[in-house]
Amino acid sequence: MVWQVANPVKETLAAGGSALGVFVQMPSPEVVEVLAAAGFDFVMFDAEHGRVSPEDAYLMLLAAEARGVPALARVGQNDRQVILKFLDIGLAGVMIPQTTTPDDARRALAAMRYYPRGQRGLAGGRTFDFGLGEPVAAAVPKVNERVLSMVQFEHIDSLPYLDELLGLDELDLLFVGPNDLAQSMGFPGQPGHPEVEAVVEQVCAAAKGGRVALGTVAADVDGTRHRLDQGFRLIVANASTLLARASRDLLTATRSAVVD
Repeated sequence: MVWQVANPVKETLAAGGSALGVFVQMPSPEVVEVLAAAGFDFVMFDAEHGRVSPEDAYLMLLAAEARGVPALARVGQNDRQVILKFLDIGLAGVMIPQTTTPDDARRALAAMRYYPRGQRGLAGGRTFDFGLGEPVAAAVPKVNERVLSMVQFEHIDSLPYLDELLGLDELDLLFVGPNDLAQSMGFPGQPGHPEVEAVVEQVCAAAKGGRVALGTVAADVDGTRHRLDQGFRLIVANASTLLARASRDLLTATRSAVVD
């Protein structure tokens, strides 16, 4: 039964630890299995910027489960039905983009958990072992607890609401999206701009010592170290970027060696 599967990412964050994962934008179970075999703490299917449908995500999830690696997803929109489709396949958590206001976040969070903690639509299926396992009434609290609930902080208009967002009862993690944040501040393509970094530091200061963990993206070792030092505890790389850079570096080194 899905609810019996541990959620080590959520448990690690709750214990004050950190987790390193990777966005997967390609709808490929094989890619997921390779990344899981590489040793990432989790994989996150990207249905916002990638081409991952709920049907794709189901097969990708099976590949992750085969390797014992938790699977999360960033859905494409803050819509109850969209969130439901991804959660019902058995994901360990979902992240919702463009949650600018507390009301946006509350709407997203309500869709992630069953009553009394939310308004997620309840049916049988994989979540409840197709009706063959523990009675649904007994399993609901365990399913609710297993879900890692994440919303994104990626617009400067969210800054006045920062404390309220961090105070939401059902929120486990606030994920800072530096690229969209930079764009909203008038600095597209400049996530490292000093003014953007100043806002990121405000988020880190507000979250320090609190219940809600912080997450963000990083593209390399130095970036990951910097974000961890700031207080971020869930760091996500991008599989497409990793593939492209590794391929380029191999080709560059090989061609250089051949020429030499």
